[in-house]
Amino acid sequence: MRFLAFVLVALAAIAGCRGKSTQTSETAGARSSPVAALAATDMCAEHGVLEVICTKCHPKLIAVFRAKGDYCEEHGFPMSVCPGHFPERGGRPAGDVAIDEAPADGIKIRFKSLETARRSGLEIVNAVGGSDVSGITASAVIVADASRMARVNAPARGVVRQLLAGPGSSVGAGTPLAVIASAEVGTAHSNLKSASARTRVAESAYEREKELYERGISASREVQAAERELETARGEVEAAAAALSMMGASEKSDGTYVLRSPIRGTVTNCAVSVGSLVDLERTLFEIVDATEIWAEIDVPERDAYRVARGQRVVLHVDGLSDREIYGKVQSIAPFIDPHTRSARARARITTKDPALRVNMFARATVFTNPSQRVALVPRAAVQEVKGVHLVFVRLAEDQFETRRVEATPADGEMMAISAGLRVGEPVVTTGSFLLKTETLKGSIGTGCCELEPSKR
Repeated sequence: MRFLAFVLVALAAIAGCRGKSTQTSETAGARSSPVAALAATDMCAEHGVLEVICTKCHPKLIAVFRAKGDYCEEHGFPMSVCPGHFPERGGRPAGDVAIDEAPADGIKIRFKSLETARRSGLEIVNAVGGSDVSGITASAVIVADASRMARVNAPARGVVRQLLAGPGSSVGAGTPLAVIASAEVGTAHSNLKSASARTRVAESAYEREKELYERGISASREVQAAERELETARGEVEAAAAALSMMGASEKSDGTYVLRSPIRGTVTNCAVSVGSLVDLERTLFEIVDATEIWAEIDVPERDAYRVARGQRVVLHVDGLSDREIYGKVQSIAPFIDPHTRSARARARITTKDPALRVNMFARATVFTNPSQRVALVPRAAVQEVKGVHLVFVRLAEDQFETRRVEATPADGEMMAISAGLRVGEPVVTTGSFLLKTETLKGSIGTGCCELEPSKR
């Protein structure tokens, strides 16, 4: 029934979808229930959603659904009825979709007399133009660059004979981490010796057959066979040498190999000790190069559409409260996490601060529209009603109008209005709470005003 009530308000607020057919007034008058009112409406034939909430035909409703976090930026419809995401709903919301019960956009509030209006104590200011310097605030965690992390496994089973680095050790690419004795290294070394011996024999045989052929004693096929045998033996040498190299062992190995760091960085974890048995699956060392670090930001679902690559980020890190860390958004996930209801944004940190550590928690502010021109009003002018932001615009000395707006905090005591209000329009600051109470159903109010329904 909450959705039906919203539809009735929308029907009163906006006319039909570009002159599309509706039922006759006689039929509508005979049906006074909310269900009948909903049945009297039609689907938007052009866009395939319920007519009264078609944001393509009624763009003023976009601010309403964005404020609820129920708007699909990709397709331009309320997410709850978006044909692209929920084709099975046929452009109608599911039964459990909650629609806000805040005052509609465009309700007229008139004081009972000019004298009452003058004594109400309302203060009026004009919205001024400015740049949107508002930001989205969200939780974040400092993480290492995935391309600058290494988890080192043993290339062959064996036993640790010597540890050459431990947690906290600074290492470079190729720095030895541990010496490991391995039977597999012994086998590979034995294979190399055998292949080398076979190669020497094959070389002698080839030279002999070649000489005999030149003297006319041997056939060419005998030379070719000796050459194939030589190439096979040389291939076996290369394979055995490559196996030893992959394991970090030399051709003169004594059955051990050296495990080396693949990158420059700091050892953050060592999972073995001298005498430990190691296999191929176990991670022995973790190495992190913290010269390049990132912030992973959990952007709330309602704000995800505002975040984009290149936007400036300011971080206030727990434990470093006296510092600001700066970065830039590099990417934002194209999906919402079903558990946290947030989208993961990644920001490259540009501040080089040695006190910054991986896995620190932080509060991130993402500045979303630094160049967009918006209307700025004092914070006192914006009232929040059931999750929707309202301002009250003066139409006459004794008459005001509700406006649903998209509002975000700006610098100082100002709010940035990106939709629903134009620069220069007069809005109520002190006393706006009084007007809000007059618009709420069931509120006490003061009884000083009369309401006219929205005709938008």
